[in-house]
Amino acid sequence: MNKIKAGIIGGAGYTGGEMLRILVNHPNVEIAFVNSTSNAGNLISDVHTDLIGDTDLKFVSDISQNIDVLFLCVGHGDAKKFLAANPIDEQIKIIDLSQDFRLHANAHFSTADSGLKNKDFVYGLPELNREAIKTAANIANPGCFATCIQLGLLPLAAKGLIKSEVHINATTGSTGAGQSLSATSHFSWRNNNLSIYKAFDHQHLNEIGESLLQLQPALDQALNFIPQRGDFTRGILAAMYTESDLTLEEAQTIYEEYYSEHPFTHVSRKNIDLKQVVNTNKALVHVEKHGNKLFVISIIDNLLKGASGQAVQNMNLMFGLEEKAGLSLKGIGF
Repeated sequence: MNKIKAGIIGGAGYTGGEMLRILVNHPNVEIAFVNSTSNAGNLISDVHTDLIGDTDLKFVSDISQNIDVLFLCVGHGDAKKFLAANPIDEQIKIIDLSQDFRLHANAHFSTADSGLKNKDFVYGLPELNREAIKTAANIANPGCFATCIQLGLLPLAAKGLIKSEVHINATTGSTGAGQSLSATSHFSWRNNNLSIYKAFDHQHLNEIGESLLQLQPALDQALNFIPQRGDFTRGILAAMYTESDLTLEEAQTIYEEYYSEHPFTHVSRKNIDLKQVVNTNKALVHVEKHGNKLFVISIIDNLLKGASGQAVQNMNLMFGLEEKAGLSLKGIGF
């Protein structure tokens, strides 16, 4: 088959770099262009220096419409601005990694002024919406915290078994804050440090809530989410618990059956740790029972299953490719 022609907007950042690292070696993809206005004319390998010897592509400032799929690796709020300023032909599939189109209220984007059709976005969590993703024209890629937490809760919601409030503590690596420097991303502040931010009102709660309601429409229990900044580069570990009448064996069976047809999410009956998933598109979930509390741990790499890897997984589904194509990535192990 002819290779899929892919364009990348925002190729100099963390998610753009991860997208390049995957697509350079994807057997079914040709990178048509990588857009970065601040780096136009520079070799990609001058910015992402680990790609020396892997590609001779340069960043460009223009945008070609001669592509099959466009990845928007831009900041929150910037995807809408980009599409408003740069109407994209309707035959081009769009996969947006920002939060601009994730919520139901924002999933419709009007391009009426350009003469092109309006764009509707499907929420791109394969473990929730795989069949809809296969026929989607445009995808809103989920957030990293949202992905990790949802994978820990979807099997319960699918059975209508979230019957009391859920308590969630999740810690993310420094790459989750993006490449731009801020007071809380400098090495001297982040190193040997731990902090909490946006307690109880993190923006990813909205998309988590919509997904759980999709599976359990009568859900009316609170999600109490405490996000933390961790002293490490990449990965998210989410630990959550809720009251449950399930036995441990019943819970493990529910989780294993839910994820049995999903190639990247695996249920481990042994405790899990971040190094098992860092640099991979895998998610691992572990379930324990403590008295009347069901305790769930889920882990992902925030830049891969939480961003660029999941975007490529969605692309594979949209184009009828093998779901794992280009994503058999090597973990670090130690």
